[in-house]
Amino acid sequence: MTFDYRLKKEKDFNLVFNKGKRLFSSCMTVVYFPSKELKAGFAVSKKHGGSVKRNRIKRLLRESFRSFLPDFGQNFFFVFIPKVQNEYTLKQFKESMGYIFKKGGFLK
Repeated sequence: MTFDYRLKKEKDFNLVFNKGKRLFSSCMTVVYFPSKELKAGFAVSKKHGGSVKRNRIKRLLRESFRSFLPDFGQNFFFVFIPKVQNEYTLKQFKESMGYIFKKGGFLK
């Protein structure tokens, strides 16, 4: 049994972008909005490069988010927006997400 945590619908993205609050870290911005379930979306613009690079960034973000799933105390919709950089690493994203989740008080 798998847990589908992905935010996919356009109306959900619009809700988060229009009514959500923002938190910032060194390599990403997170927009969040309270909801009935825990879901995450990833917005990577064409400024980051071609499709191969954008898809890699999204894979790294998803894996980073997955590592925090067991620690959440509340349900939110999250949208992660990475800042444009030359290199992206899993460690960098995990540290940045950890910082944001602690700053926002999302973890147990």
